[in-house]
Order: sequence, then C-alpha cells, then structure tokens
Amino acid sequence: MTTEDVKPNPEPDTQFTQLAEPFDPSEIKWRVTHTNRDGSRGAVIAYADPRAYTDRLNQLFTPSGWTRSYQVSTVSSVTRKRRDKLIQTGKVLVTCTLTITGLGCHTGSGEEWADEQNAMTTAEAQAFKRAASCYGLGRYLYNFAEMWVPLNEYRQPVQFPKLPNWALPKGSVPAKSHPASGSHPPAAQRGPIDQMTTVKIEGFRRILGDPIYGEILWRVAHARRANAIPNAQLQDNVAEAMERASRGFSKAHSLADQIGETSFIAILDRLRIESMTTIPRLESLKTLVAELEREAARTAA
Repeated sequence: MTTEDVKPNPEPDTQFTQLAEPFDPSEIKWRVTHTNRDGSRGAVIAYADPRAYTDRLNQLFTPSGWTRSYQVSTVSSVTRKRRDKLIQTGKVLVTCTLTITGLGCHTGSGEEWADEQNAMTTAEAQAFKRAASCYGLGRYLYNFAEMWVPLNEYRQPVQFPKLPNWALPKGSVPAKSHPASGSHPPAAQRGPIDQMTTVKIEGFRRILGDPIYGEILWRVAHARRANAIPNAQLQDNVAEAMERASRGFSKAHSLADQIGETSFIAILDRLRIESMTTIPRLESLKTLVAELEREAARTAA
C-alpha cells in the first residue's frame, strides 16, 4: 500500500464539527454591557452558562472522556476606580487546562477583581470557556455584533434579540446523551389556567421588583408574563416560588429595621444593590439576607 492510499481518520473532524455546533437557543442568555445616556436602551452580548459547555462535552465524550484542571493565582495591592472612588484591591487569575481524549489539550485564562462578588467562580468560568473555544465549543458566540435592545426602568432588557440562522443548531449533535450530561425538561403542556392565580402572581411584581419577578417566571414556567404560564400546575408552582421569595423580602425588611438605616444602606452599597426593588436575582437576595443576619447578630452581641 502506498502512502497516498492511506486516508486520515475522519472521526476527529466529525467531533470538532459537533463541538462547534451552536447551543440550543434555550441555553443562550444575554448580558447588558452598557447603556445609552438615559438608560432606555442597552447593548447586550450573548453567552451560555458553563453547564451548557459541560453538557456538550458529556454528550460527545462521556464524563470519562475529558478532564479539566485549574491553576489559581492572585495579584494584590492593585488600585482600581469603583463608583468614582479609588480603592485598594487585587485580582484573581485562573488558568484552565481542558483535555479531551484523542483531541489533545488547550488552556484558557480568566480574571476578576478580588472585591467583586463570586470573583473565583467568574474567573474559573471565563477560563474554562476560553479553553473550550479553542476546540470550537462556544466559539460562535464571539461572532455576534453589538446589538441594542430597549430596557425597562431597572435597566433590564424588555426583549431579547432574535438569534440569526447561523447561530441555531442544525441537529448535528447526537440526540443520545449520557445521564451525566443533564436532563432537559420537555415542553410544558397547555391546559386550563386559573385567572385568580394569574392576578395573584402579578401582585408579586410590586413586592419582588421586575428582575426577581421575571427570574422566577422564567425559571419555573419558561414564561415572560404571568398570563403566558401554560397550565394551572405551573401557575401554582410559580405562585409558591414567589411566596417564598416574598418571605425573603419580609425578613430583609425586618432585619433592616433592627440594624438601622445607616448600616442597612452600607450593606446595600457593598453588595451593589441600589434598592430593594432592584435586587438583580434570587441569589443576591439570599446574600443580602445573610449579610443582614450577620450584622444583626453583631449589633445584638
């Protein structure tokens, strides 16, 4: 057999093609990067949660077919300007090495200011995604041009851009997936709804604020509006979730009364929360309550 008769193994090419396939639209999220002067419109970028990346790797290679490792370092005594004030802080630096059996290994780096909330998690996610992009995974997300969308009074998007055809999956990723890749819930069935429950849910908007109200609607029912929840069971689930969140707000208000306005405002400022109606997500509410509890315990001691 001559050298010319030997054909390369096509399998790696197929795997690279599958890695580069766009994520399902449900995995795509949007982040506001900057706004116009009056805050009525904002530029958004598309991104996917790190779980979408691990799901794709598990689907294609199984959990035993790839590994990642991190190296962490810090830089201290760095001055940065934050809220028009110069502060002394540092940086968290992370390097991720992603190895896929048969395809080699690549590294990516990430960084975040040490005084930012969840600095380590943010730097790790950035490093992991950048390493994955070397294989083509998620690389297409870098090709989006700047897109502007209308914002509400809390500077949250009123609507999201429509994904272009080139950013939609073509079905080249095998449907068969490993259990560790995570499950995707089927589309909810439509059925009878309770109008009184819809009114009850809408009443939580004033208590929770638009960001958390919208987060619960989307997380629980994949709906943007209360009247778009497809069935009564999901309505009940949304109402229960909002009731739990409202108890968190009640607790925060009670603790704020205990520690006094000055301490309360200082905690809001430290967590970069403008007011109780603009708390950006449920995780931020939990962090706020925990901070208030610590301050209340310190004050009582």
